Amino acid sequence: MMVAGKMLCAHATLSENLCVTVWPFVTKELTTTGIKNSVWYTVRAGYLFQQYVCEQYVRMETNNIRFIERNQGALFAEAYQGLVDHINQQLHIEEPAPVGRRMILPSTFTGGPSYMKQSYQDAMTIVRKYGKPDLFITFTCNPGWPEIASNKGNHAVAGDRPELEARVFHAKLKQLMSDITENRVFGNVDAYVYTVEFQKRGLPHAHILIILSDGNKLLTAEDVDDVVCAELPDPADENNQRLFTAVTSHMIHGPCGQLNRDSPCMAEGICLKKYPKAYSAETVYVSDGGYPTYRRRDNGIEALVRGHQVSNEFVVAYNPYLLAKYDAHINVEVCSTVKSVKYLYKYVFKGHDMATVEVQDRNEIKK
Repeated sequence: MMVAGKMLCAHATLSENLCVTVWPFVTKELTTTGIKNSVWYTVRAGYLFQQYVCEQYVRMETNNIRFIERNQGALFAEAYQGLVDHINQQLHIEEPAPVGRRMILPSTFTGGPSYMKQSYQDAMTIVRKYGKPDLFITFTCNPGWPEIASNKGNHAVAGDRPELEARVFHAKLKQLMSDITENRVFGNVDAYVYTVEFQKRGLPHAHILIILSDGNKLLTAEDVDDVVCAELPDPADENNQRLFTAVTSHMIHGPCGQLNRDSPCMAEGICLKKYPKAYSAETVYVSDGGYPTYRRRDNGIEALVRGHQVSNEFVVAYNPYLLAKYDAHINVEVCSTVKSVKYLYKYVFKGHDMATVEVQDRNEIKK
């Protein structure tokens, strides 16, 4: 018997094991605590293990889609189709004759169009109640974290253990959100939303939007300087050694521009991210006036990064406390303009990369 995508054995008793779906079974199999030798060899298989993980995920998603397909009546799919037909009639839109049967993915299907739209609309409802977001944070997994490096195996790279990366990143993200909401690194938080994505090279990263309480809003340039920095710390200061290493390892863009015209961010000789940034003796910030110009002093401090000497022009904005604690890419941006609200929330809930495939009739005999 299958209930909401979960397979159960109706005849099972307390002394018998219940049947489980693919997800808990594979999760248990990939747990390396007390792991069997056969499974340990599996997780050390490199690209074959990555293929195994992908296939198991496809199995899980196929089970979910099959359940949705077989229960369209319970999901009121016909009502959805009737609404679409009514709207098309009102707008005088003629749809081509459909091939096959339309299947509606409900908002409970993670990653589907309805799921992303509902998430965006929920986020905008939060904005309507609590106001515009104050901070936009991007937190990226660091494959060099000790929790990953010490458990991935001697001859493996971090990408060979995607389940380990995901597990460690999830734990770090929970701690980061606790620092923001409970420990109040930026002050009292009224509301927040975040989403987790996976880069093409496999590293998970989170986009986080924070709405601060009225008493903790960033209203002046001094307020911005208290939480965001866009400069290299002084390496001569012994207290800055850990932070300096973290900045040069995770928070340097490129280098690009004249230093490296072959950088992936370059298009027609210009950096798509607008680096290198201009020097600024102080932060220029107007509340509700858009993104601030962070302080980037021409103080002569430089660092050797990826074979190039770089200065404050290439530093990505960060929070010193969070960067030193988590030793990962944590970009912190102040976003106080109303105009950025929809863009930021749509960016957070843009969904996964997709491709459109068109099937055409190439029957030359009929032609």
